[in-house]
Amino acid sequence: MYNNFHVMDIKEVIEYFQTSSTHGLDEKEARKRLIEYGYNEILMEKRRGVLSIFLEQFKSILVLILLASVVISVFVGEMEDAVVIMVIVILNAVLGFIQEYRAEKALEALKKLASPKAIVIRNGREITIPSREVVPGDIIILEVGNKVPADARLIEAVNLRVDESILTGESVPVSKFTEPLEDPHTPIHERRNMVYMATTVVYGRGKAVVTATGMDTEFGKIASMLQEEEEETPLQRKLEKFGRILAIVIVFLSALAGLECLLEGASIIDMLLTAISLAVSAVPEGLPAVVTVTLAIGVQRMARKNAIVRRLSSVETLGSSTVICTDKTGTLTKNEMTVREIYVWDRRVHVTGTGYEPKGKFYLKNRVINPKEDVTLMKLILAGALCNDARLEFYDKEWRIIGDPTEGALVVLAEKAGLSKEKLEKEYVRIDEIPFDSIRKRMSTIHRRADGEIMLFIKGAPEVIVERAKYIEKAGKVYEISKEEKEKILLTARSMAKKALRVLAIGYRPLSIEYKSEGDLERNIILLGLVGMIDPPRPEVREAIKVAEEAGITVIMVTGDHKETAVAIAKEIGLIKDESDTVVLTGKDIDSLSDEEFLKLVDEVRIYARVSPEHKLRIIDALKRKGHIVAMTGDGVNDAPSVKKADIGIAMGIRGSDVTREAADLILADDNFATIVSAIKEGRTIYENIRKFLRLLLSANWDEIFVVFFAALLDLPLPFTPKQILWINLVTDGLPALALGMDPPDEGIMKKKPRDPSEEIYHGMIVFIIASVILALISWLTPFYIALQMKETLDEARTLAFTQAILFELILAFICRSEETYIFSSWKNVTANKMLVVSVITALILHLSIIYVPLLNYFFDTAPLTLTDWLLLIPFACLSLILYPKPYLRLENKLEKRIRRK
Repeated sequence: MYNNFHVMDIKEVIEYFQTSSTHGLDEKEARKRLIEYGYNEILMEKRRGVLSIFLEQFKSILVLILLASVVISVFVGEMEDAVVIMVIVILNAVLGFIQEYRAEKALEALKKLASPKAIVIRNGREITIPSREVVPGDIIILEVGNKVPADARLIEAVNLRVDESILTGESVPVSKFTEPLEDPHTPIHERRNMVYMATTVVYGRGKAVVTATGMDTEFGKIASMLQEEEEETPLQRKLEKFGRILAIVIVFLSALAGLECLLEGASIIDMLLTAISLAVSAVPEGLPAVVTVTLAIGVQRMARKNAIVRRLSSVETLGSSTVICTDKTGTLTKNEMTVREIYVWDRRVHVTGTGYEPKGKFYLKNRVINPKEDVTLMKLILAGALCNDARLEFYDKEWRIIGDPTEGALVVLAEKAGLSKEKLEKEYVRIDEIPFDSIRKRMSTIHRRADGEIMLFIKGAPEVIVERAKYIEKAGKVYEISKEEKEKILLTARSMAKKALRVLAIGYRPLSIEYKSEGDLERNIILLGLVGMIDPPRPEVREAIKVAEEAGITVIMVTGDHKETAVAIAKEIGLIKDESDTVVLTGKDIDSLSDEEFLKLVDEVRIYARVSPEHKLRIIDALKRKGHIVAMTGDGVNDAPSVKKADIGIAMGIRGSDVTREAADLILADDNFATIVSAIKEGRTIYENIRKFLRLLLSANWDEIFVVFFAALLDLPLPFTPKQILWINLVTDGLPALALGMDPPDEGIMKKKPRDPSEEIYHGMIVFIIASVILALISWLTPFYIALQMKETLDEARTLAFTQAILFELILAFICRSEETYIFSSWKNVTANKMLVVSVITALILHLSIIYVPLLNYFFDTAPLTLTDWLLLIPFACLSLILYPKPYLRLENKLEKRIRRK
């Protein structure tokens, strides 16, 4: 459908849609168009069902190997082994299902945001219909408080202002008009003769012809973006890749060992049992459960710090983020217009306080002043509060403004000066008004005092009010204003605007007691001064950005607001130091660049201004192509597609739209940018803890693989049965691994640079694992071989090897706690993770029970150990004490560098 209606005049638009501005569509034509274009609603894609999500848990190649082991165990009559393996597989599937089962509510939230009712003209009459029945060509009526039901071209606009922040990020309501624009490529936020679905009318009234409905609206396009398939997180990709590599090794070693058994003349059943033992020992069946539980525990800690995680697997991603793309309005700023500066002749008064809370002080040249002692200053504040339709209220434990945010800032200013708008309106009763519109750029209200005096108060654009001013008030006295004084005031207004302040001029004029609303009342104005306001930064943002930069994370502002405003806020929060040293791009700049040109420039840009949702997606794509892990914060509907596209999407919990919250991975319950810092720290801690227990699981499992494999090569009996291997994995890879998942964060974790996103999760572990395998072969097979010579039964010898594996791996659990510090260097290090100490003691008690309890002896094919056995075991178990990750990590890094050079 043609969509450049903003360049067409009203007559052309009406003719295009074959409608009438006074009669609208007739019911027959409306029904016909409803069939042609469909309902004015957001379409839903088919979502995954509960069964589908559950079955997907069995797609992992490692799980398929375990399922194959179950089938083979049943085939050879080892039902106990089959049951134990199957229970573990199902348990992991349930945990994975709980992790992934979440309703896709983003599009439902989009539907809720759409206006449920709409006023249209049909058959020459104004009627109210469900918004889903609005069709292209309908004439809609717009009134204060209405949500716009569809995209439409304005044909009437009387003082019409629309809050489009939810769609464009613009913090100030946009004044609308009906005149056509010239540029067909005018960005959405500058099409001031158009209104868009789900935006809100905050002032005036209007009439418009509907140009797009449903999925064809700008809102619908956002919904389409949200329906794109989600990408896997880096952790998911790494674990999947690791699983594929491990599966290949498992199949190869199992086949090799099975072939060796057959060549040695073993039976088919012995060959299959060897293969099953190898497969079970190799598969880290506890890994999915431990990862899930570790993430869940981290999520609980983050929730206590106001960071709510919607997707467990995304926690790690936040910790590896190299870039945070953050919206300005409501994220870096409070989204609450606040008066910062007042100019009354030759004096600049600075006002403290942020947002709508009526607390603040007035400063003149770094000295606190009482505004009530300055007649002109108080008159300006009074005029701003009375020439005003907004009101301040305290609701649900917070201050909020009902009405236009700019007018709200003036009401809050009055409260800071001790003036209540409610009381003022009783003293100065409004008897008439001349509304604001985008052409006049001013608003006036007329008031009668109790003593009969009538006063006109006026506010508006400085150039308009100054032009109409004949007098100026200085220190309570009125003087005729000179041309030089007017020029100085306008120069002051421009200097305030350069600081991204929204500047209004305020004045008044006494009227005759015989007031009549005739003629030009807005003349001979007495100018009081200027008021400069801004959407202020959140006070905690500066420190949060500093910490992020120390952690090697680049913070980028991406906003729909003006370039000058974005730069001013960026300077104030410490995002940039000097504009001359910073690359700032607007939406138009991005459009003018090819993908390759933009890719070359993207690493240098710190501020993007006047951008659309499509621009945000392009920014994220470019950063991803550069190898960055991208976090995107946002609150409005306009942020939802980019929040979903980012590696980690962060939404605001209080002011964020339902759409963005549902699309996000992380929700800030307090809307506090600083909360991201603690979330990043938690994410890094979780990733390091995952690496800790992965080091333990890989070392332990590869120890088991090669012990079983070499036993087969050496013609020794299997040192463990499949269920004994599962018990080893459960006792040593289960509780201790979970305890490692709760390890406290390392000191200086936020001083480290983000790791290379392409770095494998097992980076730096290979040499350590090789050393562990060599020690395990010596310390496990030697006691097993000696026991085979000394013991009467295979079960007794296996119990020795079985126990040796448990002791070795429990000591290994402590060693895996740190890459930098040797844990056994001090008692403090050993006991720092009390959960690990408890889990190791618990594991020992459980293992002793299956050695010395007769019923468990029968089930696990074990036999009680003697004192002599323990004296043989303990020295070999202590060989694991010489494992210390740091030297092995250094050796591996050196080897990697040499390989790269070659």
